[in-house]
Amino acid sequence: MDIDDLLAEVSVDCTPQETRDLQELTRCWVAERVAPEILPWPEQLMTRVLGRIARQIELVEEQTGNMDPKTNFRLIIIQTELERFKFLVRSLLRARIKKIDTHPLHIQSLHNTSLDTPTPLLSPAEYQYLQSHQALLSSHYNASFLAQFPASLQRIDDTTGGVSMVNRPDEDKAVFAKFM
Repeated sequence: MDIDDLLAEVSVDCTPQETRDLQELTRCWVAERVAPEILPWPEQLMTRVLGRIARQIELVEEQTGNMDPKTNFRLIIIQTELERFKFLVRSLLRARIKKIDTHPLHIQSLHNTSLDTPTPLLSPAEYQYLQSHQALLSSHYNASFLAQFPASLQRIDDTTGGVSMVNRPDEDKAVFAKFM
């Protein structure tokens, strides 16, 4: 056994797709949590992962009726793997929704400019959430205090006077990076 054999064992081609998806999902999750800006939506990865989660849920539901001890142990392993994937997906979505809640106008403008690129910034569900969240905020602000202001001061995305009313993330915030 020489070095080429060892390198061939750890090459990307030998790694199963499920393992590569788990590694990529973990990288996306960590990157999203530490980045001050919202990162582009990993469309292909999430399609594969969510499809795999749905298939594993079906498998667990089918095998739950079979209480054979050998398949029961296999079922426990599948459920553990399923919970790991579900945790990563939920946590990734929570981090993204937190950023959408914190900087809705800024993210909406970024998403509108990213529509021309092959990778949009938000998923369709996230964009729908952003739209409804922004509509609720606007109606609340108008009912609470904006209606009492003059018409020239009622815009919440105003940039007159050299000062932007759009809340942006702190891009000078320190982040840790690991290069692979």
